Formats: sequence, structure tokens, C-alpha cells
Amino acid sequence: MIDILKILTALSSGYLLGSLNTAVIVGRIYGTDIRNHGSKSAGLTNTLRVLGKPAAGLVLAGDILKGIIACLIGIQLGVYVYAGETTSNLGLLAAGAGAVMGHNWPIYFGFKGGKGALTAAAVMFMFNWVMALISLGFFVTIVALTRYVSLGTISATVFFVAISFIPAFGNTLYFYIVASLMAFMVIFKHRENIQRLLSGSENKLTL
Repeated sequence: MIDILKILTALSSGYLLGSLNTAVIVGRIYGTDIRNHGSKSAGLTNTLRVLGKPAAGLVLAGDILKGIIACLIGIQLGVYVYAGETTSNLGLLAAGAGAVMGHNWPIYFGFKGGKGALTAAAVMFMFNWVMALISLGFFVTIVALTRYVSLGTISATVFFVAISFIPAFGNTLYFYIVASLMAFMVIFKHRENIQRLLSGSENKLTL
């Protein structure tokens, strides 16, 4: 029998941790609300453009760290389901999804957060580092070819879900559901980027 209480604890813990939106916090340290400047997104890319590299470094570390910590909490709760020879830790999956949800819609900051890409990447590595590493390579390839970070992010997120169905990775139905949910959250938050990509007005990465 699945321990619903532990799953809800993992989900809520991940959400509360994810809601510690690093870009908003760092922006306030710098005396500004990052959501009122640049692309108005509370994430790494906008922080880099508006506040510079030191601030972006703090956001990078914070967004990755909260995803990892949330997943570690989920792992410790240890709610496992088995389907034949495959196993999923529902605590890990719930906490990871909660962290992305919190980053995108933080309870502490009026539910106005970032786009979830960086936290989602950290969570993906905690879910399955091999799949995440392959997806990271796919992301780098797309960005190198097009110079569109948003396109690379969306493509890599969808790619992660697609390869999760490969039997060799041994994932369960629960994994497919949570991975698809995370991908949906990331893509939904990138809907304006998608519109700009289609219209040819999306900003390209400059070195």
C-alpha cells in the first residue's frame, strides 16, 4: 500500500523549498525586483542580463541546490513502488515535481516565479543522472546550432521524457507521469518564448 502521507510530505516539502526563488531573493539583496526588469522572469537568464555574473552565479547555485535538497528529502521518505523488475521512489518523484512547481509559482512571492528550467535540470539529475546527462548533451547541441537557449531548454525537456520510455532505463508509469508533468510545467512557462520563436523575434545567445 502506498503511503499517501509521506508522498504529500515530499510534495509539500519540495514545493516550499522550490518557492525560495533565488532570483527574487538575490534581486532584493541587490535592491531590485528582478520580475520588473528585462524579460520580467525570475530566473537565471534574466538575472544575468539585469544584475550581471556574480548575481547570476548565486541564482545558479541556489536553483540547483534547492532541487537537490528537495529530492534528498524525498529519497529519505522512501516510498517505493514496484512494477515487475522496475522500481520508482515516489517520495523522490513527488519532491522533485514539487520543487519545480514551487520555483514556477512560489507561495512566498505572490506565485510569480521563474520558468523552472534550472531546478528541473537538477531534479532530472536526481531522478536519473544518465538520462539527464544525455538530455544535457542534447540541450548543448540545440543551443550551439541555433543559439536559442529557450529552444534548447524546451527540446531537452521533451527529449528527457521521450527517452524515459526506453526499457533499458527501467522506469515505471509513475516516472512517466511525473516527468511529463515537469515537462509540461517548463513548456507552459516558456509559452511566450515559443511565440517569439515562431515569430522570429526570440533573443539569441551572445558570447
